[in-house]
Amino acid sequence: MRFNIAAATSAALLVSGAYAEDAKKEETSSSSVAEASTVVPELPTFTPTKLKAPFLEQFTDDWEKRWKPSHAKKDTTGQDEEWAYVGEWAVEEPTVYKGMEGDKGLVVKNAAAHHAISAKFPKKIDPKGKTLVVQYEVKLQNGLECGGAYLKLLRENKALHQEEFSNTTPYVIMFGPDKCGHTNKVHFIFNHKNPKTGKYEEKHLTSPPTAKIVKTTELYTLIVHPNNTYVIQQNGEEAKTGSLLEDFSPSVNPDKEIDDPKDKKPEDWVDEARIPDPDAKKPDDWDEDAPYEIVDEEATMPDDWLVDEPTTVPDPEAQKPEDWDDEEDGDWIAPTVPNPKCADVAGCGPWTKPMKKNPDYKGKWTAPYIDNPAYKGVWAPRKIKNPDYFEDKTPANFEPMGAIGFEIWTMQNNILFDNIYIGNSVEDARKLAQETFFKKHKVEEALEQADKPKEEEKPASPNDLKFTEDPVKYVKEKLDLFITIAKSDPIEAVKFVPEVAGGLAAVLVTILAVLASVISAGSSPAPAAKKVAKDVKEAAKDAKDKVASAAASGAEAVKGEATKRSTRSQS
Repeated sequence: MRFNIAAATSAALLVSGAYAEDAKKEETSSSSVAEASTVVPELPTFTPTKLKAPFLEQFTDDWEKRWKPSHAKKDTTGQDEEWAYVGEWAVEEPTVYKGMEGDKGLVVKNAAAHHAISAKFPKKIDPKGKTLVVQYEVKLQNGLECGGAYLKLLRENKALHQEEFSNTTPYVIMFGPDKCGHTNKVHFIFNHKNPKTGKYEEKHLTSPPTAKIVKTTELYTLIVHPNNTYVIQQNGEEAKTGSLLEDFSPSVNPDKEIDDPKDKKPEDWVDEARIPDPDAKKPDDWDEDAPYEIVDEEATMPDDWLVDEPTTVPDPEAQKPEDWDDEEDGDWIAPTVPNPKCADVAGCGPWTKPMKKNPDYKGKWTAPYIDNPAYKGVWAPRKIKNPDYFEDKTPANFEPMGAIGFEIWTMQNNILFDNIYIGNSVEDARKLAQETFFKKHKVEEALEQADKPKEEEKPASPNDLKFTEDPVKYVKEKLDLFITIAKSDPIEAVKFVPEVAGGLAAVLVTILAVLASVISAGSSPAPAAKKVAKDVKEAAKDAKDKVASAAASGAEAVKGEATKRSTRSQS
């Protein structure tokens, strides 16, 4: 009976330790899984907005009444090839990361093709003295390697209503993402009319924000205020802000003064700030012919230098090919390999003294430089008043706009445009985004997250094993780990794998208990036998306490070391 009790105690120690460890791992694992799992929200249903604006497009069923695809030829003056807008358009729901039920958009259907489509405004939009807000959604369902996804607000004129939309159609503003190769930016370009000449010139934002190339819907917003300031937002957050008068190239207003084109630099103008000293002379001891390197006469041959050994020898493993014909191919000579005898010595073959840098070398002499007494400074033409100067204090008063158009070339198809707002209310544009973009964007992001490939499971280490999953493997791996560490450091083994140490202590108690029971089994316990049993019991208790103490101190040491590492990482 004593043996059975001791054995049960041993097993209980091992199993209870294993179950306690498993419970801790299960708790950690379950919390990690809960964090990692992605719950895809239920798809909201599209409902047409009740907001009003000078132009608001959600591509409802009557979209074809407003939008007209262009089949004009693209102006390619100066180029050998001729292009036409052959790209097709469609209005459909997204096929990648659909975030809203029934929400359709305008889709580019052909890859590597020129596309053009436009829609006239119900009446012209004149932004003079008003805040202008341009907002729309872009969904790059196949990504974007090379192509544009920007829109154009077209200038109101008679030709706009008579000719097909093309790259030559005058526009007021171009806004939106564009990427090809290393170029990746959100365009903001506006055409500015020179009040003196009447000619238009494109003004490009000098440091545009970077476009986000993802397959989820992205929201682009441009706000231009009457005070000439602008804001570019991406997904409702500010990406760029500045002034029309300061951030564009060429600048809106030209310089007041320009260089006089008739002014010429005088022939006697001296613009060399420093010259060779004309009074300097080469020192008498300056030897221009001294070599850069000379033989090191003090060098001696290393003791292990093998003068009689060649640096290469015939390859002893090489064999003459079976098809070698001495009469036709000549005498066969084995290829050479580095002499193995030279590998571990200073060198082989004839020894010669090495070269060293010549301490007397000075090179070619040149006169030192001095400040030029005749120096007049850097010449620059005089300034004159710019005859073309003008000052436009209100470039935000853009020309009236009569239509919107997408005129793009792209290598990727299935670019989707949706929820276009052109108007004067920042608040209404935000409300439209709340009704549409912000509802579907979180769904699309959840779908994208769920679509990411799962990380491959790493091979489990002994510390990752669970007793409940495979008890035999758990015990075997833990024991092997304990023995491996104990071979070099028994104390570290007790600290690192305390459950095995505790189990071994329990086994020791069992063995001692068996011995005690055998001694006392044959006769009534004599005083000597009682003493032995008492000593055994105390020894077993002492061993168990030592193992427990070692395990506890090991845990404290690990905890202390972890605290040190944490402190270092924070400092």
